[in-house]
Amino acid sequence: MKADLDCIDLQLLTLLQHDCRLSNKELADKLGITATPVLMRRRKLEEQGYISKYMAVVDRNKIDLSLVAYTNVQLSIHSRSAMTAFEKSVMKFEEVMECHHMTGSYDYLLKIVLKDMNAYHHFIREKLATLPNIHTVQSSFVMTEVKMQLSYKLHS
Repeated sequence: MKADLDCIDLQLLTLLQHDCRLSNKELADKLGITATPVLMRRRKLEEQGYISKYMAVVDRNKIDLSLVAYTNVQLSIHSRSAMTAFEKSVMKFEEVMECHHMTGSYDYLLKIVLKDMNAYHHFIREKLATLPNIHTVQSSFVMTEVKMQLSYKLHS
């Protein structure tokens, strides 16, 4: 943890992770300070990159995206240019929610969210498999989301 964060900053970050719609006045009441220091601290946390964005978490099932696949991808060539090309291509796919460069047997782990298995089949055949340098693709499908946490436990 950065030395420039005190316990109020950490509490502020925790509160915002759970509800970023809280006003500065509501945050101030919860933190036991006035609204002006909350505004100043919040701006400092944004400027320093501790807060990278504010967003709503949408229930994917309500918008007909019920299939989640974790897909391992192994590349044939591991040059910097080949990896960069793969990453740039994958970033354009709206179905890919996350892309992680990994250690181990596979090079990348993708979190792919789609409507159903037909949409997954189309994505693999018409998008992912058309990329150059793909050696192996192996997917696992989420049966039940037991825990999905979007906030981090902050320690001082």
